[in-house]
Amino acid sequence: MSTEVKVPAFPESVTDGTVVAWHKQAGDSVRRGDNLVDIETDKVVFEVPAPEDGVLQEVLIQPGALVVSGQVLARLGAAQTSGAAATTNKPAAVTANAQAAEVNVMPAARKMMDEHGLNTASIPGSGKDGRVLKEDVVRYLEIQPAATPAKGKSVTTASPAAVAKTSPPTTAADGGRTEKRVPMSRLRARIAERLVQAQHTAAMLTTFNEVNMQPVMDLRAHYREQFEKEYGVRLGFMSFFVKAAVEALKRFPMVNASVDGGDIVYHGYFDIGIAVSSPRGLVVPILRNADQLSMAQIEARILELSQKAQNSTLAMEDITGGTFSITNGGVFGSLLSTPILNPPQSAILGMHKIQPRAMVEEGAVVARPMMYLALSYDHRLVDGKDAVQFLVTIKEFLEDPARMLLEV
Repeated sequence: MSTEVKVPAFPESVTDGTVVAWHKQAGDSVRRGDNLVDIETDKVVFEVPAPEDGVLQEVLIQPGALVVSGQVLARLGAAQTSGAAATTNKPAAVTANAQAAEVNVMPAARKMMDEHGLNTASIPGSGKDGRVLKEDVVRYLEIQPAATPAKGKSVTTASPAAVAKTSPPTTAADGGRTEKRVPMSRLRARIAERLVQAQHTAAMLTTFNEVNMQPVMDLRAHYREQFEKEYGVRLGFMSFFVKAAVEALKRFPMVNASVDGGDIVYHGYFDIGIAVSSPRGLVVPILRNADQLSMAQIEARILELSQKAQNSTLAMEDITGGTFSITNGGVFGSLLSTPILNPPQSAILGMHKIQPRAMVEEGAVVARPMMYLALSYDHRLVDGKDAVQFLVTIKEFLEDPARMLLEV
């Protein structure tokens, strides 16, 4: 008797998902809780675990296919414990043996290998049990520029699962120009939708200021080793900005509010979204109740969320909600930018690269590590005066960090 492996129930705001990749193949033995397949929604990628011990008898849905809640993905059979069972399941066993003889290859990697006429013997696998991953194929192609598609096609269409990371298009020997057509991932499509929504529905403006980062840098340098030894986490810049933003939001509650139809919703809590770059694109996990967190707790939580973003293991609750956002383009070298609102929030703070600049202090020109700050805000809710004063408040807290501790 077989057990059906079904798509878990999606949250109310999610209607469907896309099968990304199978981690088990037909004939593989699995244990309860093993991750069988990844499913991507427009917000997160989540795992579908095996409901019990057994053997994966049949995979019904291939990577790239759309699925809905409750749809059957595969069938799981009882574990083989005797010779009779092995005889009964002979077709699955034969399939598994054939796959083992060929070397385990993930579906996305198999498709890319077929497109380029590659065989498993030439590509070492870096996955579990030596499985060949798509990244292994990409790496191989990067060092084999002469490789050309087996079918001589110059335009390739692949599923989102097969193109999480794509290699640069190769140029044909006759000088022809190649193209690669790639379906937009669910996350990228959702990002595009929300950014266009922000442009069309909000009266968005941006105000700028600059902050002298020397006091924060001196404080970090003085306490960095002791802080890391005490709490086991690095003291970064982001915790200072989160604390400064929370204190400024307390003084300007309209910046922490949102528009809902004809109403203004004032939030009595401070859930700060921190924009993080991930292999799938930009995500904004949320620091819940940031006003109740210490500097160490903020740093630890940001590190945890960043690692989950890199591993594509963010849960729906990690990225849902938020009353204010912070984005740091400075880590990529951005000197100045205008961040786009994250609806339905009414404001977002943009951090940028710290760069020494000549500043005049008490009539003398001195070099100071300066950072440009940008605050994009919804003018329907936030007046220009309030936006400017909000940003000035953040600047003042950062240039005198002791004020954040004293809340003055």
